Amino acid sequence: MRQDGAMMSPELTLTTVNIGAPDAASLADFYARLLGWTVVVAEPHWVLLRNPSGGVGLSFQTEEHYVRPVWPSEKDEQGVMMHLEVRVRDLTAAVDHAVACGAVVAEFQPQDDVRVCVDPAGHPFCLWLDGQV
Repeated sequence: MRQDGAMMSPELTLTTVNIGAPDAASLADFYARLLGWTVVVAEPHWVLLRNPSGGVGLSFQTEEHYVRPVWPSEKDEQGVMMHLEVRVRDLTAAVDHAVACGAVVAEFQPQDDVRVCVDPAGHPFCLWLDGQV
């Protein structure tokens, strides 16, 4: 505790976002193709991708009782707990690439300069134009 009574925060560094999936390896493969990243650790039920530019990585964990999320949310359905935001320079090209990798463009699109896509396990992710907030 500091002299002014405030708590001192230990050094904390976010390194990885872990995403649950019915099959960690196949979802990791999708994101490796989508982002152009490589697998750095592959275990039977857990796979790690690192961002080659540094920053936060992604890992994928097989969950035996995985329930596919629904987006947009619906009453009494498994909601989305989080989603990824992916900055792009060409929205049309990025959507085409995502679809070629195995994504589906979500039916509901709440913004003109963002495209919501859904990965093979049902997690939505947003492709948004570089230069936007």
